[in-house]
Amino acid sequence: MMDPKERMDELYALIDRYNKLYYEEDDPEVSDYEYDRLSVELRRLEEGYPSLVRPDTPSRRVGGGVKRALRKVAHDVPVISLQDAFSKEEVDTFVERVRKELPGAVFVVERKIDGLTLVLRYRKGVLEEAITRGDGLVGESVYENALAVRSIPRQIPEALDYLEIRGEVYMSSESFAAANEQQALSGGKMYQNRRNSAAGTMRQLDPEIVARRGLDFFAFNLEIAQDRAFASHTETLQWLEAQGFVVSPDYQRAVTAREVWAAIQDIAAKRHSLNYPLDGAVVKVDDLAMRLQLGMTSKVPRWAIAYKYAPEQRETVLEDITVQVGRTGRMTPLARLRPVRLAETTVTRATLHNQDYMDAKDIRIGDTVLVQKAGDIIPEVVNVVAEKRPPGTARFVMPARCPVCGSPAAAEADGAHLYCTGERCPAKDSRSLAYFVSKDAMNLEGFGPMAVEALISEGHIRDAADIYHLKEQREALIEKGIIGKQKSVDSILEAIERSKENDIDRLITGLGIRNVGRQSAKTLAEGYGSLYQIMDASKEELMQLPDFGEVVAGDLTDYFRQEKNRALIRRLAEAGVNMDSRAKEGRSDTFAGKTFVLTGTLAGMSRQEAGALIEKAGGKTSSSVSAKTDYVVAGEAAGSKLTKAQELGVQILDEEAFLLLMARGGQEV
Repeated sequence: MMDPKERMDELYALIDRYNKLYYEEDDPEVSDYEYDRLSVELRRLEEGYPSLVRPDTPSRRVGGGVKRALRKVAHDVPVISLQDAFSKEEVDTFVERVRKELPGAVFVVERKIDGLTLVLRYRKGVLEEAITRGDGLVGESVYENALAVRSIPRQIPEALDYLEIRGEVYMSSESFAAANEQQALSGGKMYQNRRNSAAGTMRQLDPEIVARRGLDFFAFNLEIAQDRAFASHTETLQWLEAQGFVVSPDYQRAVTAREVWAAIQDIAAKRHSLNYPLDGAVVKVDDLAMRLQLGMTSKVPRWAIAYKYAPEQRETVLEDITVQVGRTGRMTPLARLRPVRLAETTVTRATLHNQDYMDAKDIRIGDTVLVQKAGDIIPEVVNVVAEKRPPGTARFVMPARCPVCGSPAAAEADGAHLYCTGERCPAKDSRSLAYFVSKDAMNLEGFGPMAVEALISEGHIRDAADIYHLKEQREALIEKGIIGKQKSVDSILEAIERSKENDIDRLITGLGIRNVGRQSAKTLAEGYGSLYQIMDASKEELMQLPDFGEVVAGDLTDYFRQEKNRALIRRLAEAGVNMDSRAKEGRSDTFAGKTFVLTGTLAGMSRQEAGALIEKAGGKTSSSVSAKTDYVVAGEAAGSKLTKAQELGVQILDEEAFLLLMARGGQEV
């Protein structure tokens, strides 16, 4: 059994990471179900080992901080999470505990909509403010965006002095489909999850975007109603409906544990036929006076729980295994599945990662398999239903040659993956070019993978340099219409021209050199004056750069050693693409040689903005604390990085001290 402290530290780090991804970046890495299980595990460990509880434990916080671009607003009523339940036994225990204390208790069971929690404030019947949950104590003002949500009333009939309502902003199936259709037309990244799409939309700085995406709102709680008394939660929902709010439909009243569980199962049965996403059911005591009697623990209300549904799983048949070739040549096996409806979409394929993954699960063509979506996004094969395996199946073996160009396949150093060795593999070319024009690389707005595929198939481009000669083919492109009409063609050509002025870190990223991502590209741009200097640098010289090891340095020198790659760069330069680094322009040596780690939420700037200031002053940032760290800049709710800094004796700065250090030119007081 793992040492409790080690496991708690592990959970602190995981939950802090998942909170940031979910609340601040709207890009969750795990399903809500898995996140909640980790949270429950942490709370139980903290209850068993109170002396090990960190002061900044995420179990006492809701989630992430707030974004700098949006105004901070303190909540009148803290927005706290509910206790989670994952089994019938946990639900029964909750109901029986409440009814033992209050025998007359009646419960309301309602749908738990998976969206963005929003607090609305009305004064004299007029919408005055809209606030996101934030960390539960302080949220973000999204008032202008709330005005663009069609189901949020701007004014209500009963003009109370002050009213506060809590609800959930969500994206319907139709709105989600329309948003993705627009993304496909513009060449943007497709949205994978309706909750994230809704949350990201509400944090837009342009209300017109919010209006176009067609968000909706369910009211689920009346928090404050001055000069208006209510006896029950049910009564408040009826009143909210009368004021023009949409409330969670089909809420049910229940008395016994059996009735509560039946209501939860009824919601579950309807879950995937609804026009909006659900991730569970909420059970609340109906009587508001009883809620006051039951009170709260230090973390959650004692009068409510949230039952979380497990990720949906379905059986289907694995009809075939094909091999996909990526931009770096990596050969990835893909399961071709008999179509199955899963978590709002029809799933027809899933990645099988590599030979080791298939062998470990003994996955074979013809197997009946259990599939689910990791994080409700990525289809994955959970396991094989062994008893349904047909006779005559055989182990799948990755091919020795590329299935696209026929070139020999070679294993990488650890042997986990195979790579196509072909120099002109069509699959590599297509995906490489799609990556070159992407947002993370040269950022050619409107120039998406579909446009790349069309231009390759029609013979207009073969490599990145060809992109910069498309203006010579303008009339032909308009006539063919393969990337749109005149307006679309001109828009793409303008984006191509603008990209010529990009700094070389974007160009290096776009080249798709193995193990060289955006951060490595920035380090190269900062370390060298031009791409030509990087091309001529030795492996040993490159290894002197921060965080550059033998593998990355070796991949770089191998890439630039190949004449075809050097020829490509010459052609890009001839086309007018910038080859010089601007990374050092406007920089100082204030923090030269100093390494900073940023943690927690800063009041006056984001961590990204602070990092940019450090880099402009000649310093560097790191994601982890070590003995080589010079300073840790700690904001609110700093987590495990602060703890480690304290253990190692690393100097810790708050935001004020950090700014003072900058103002003093790096000189400590």
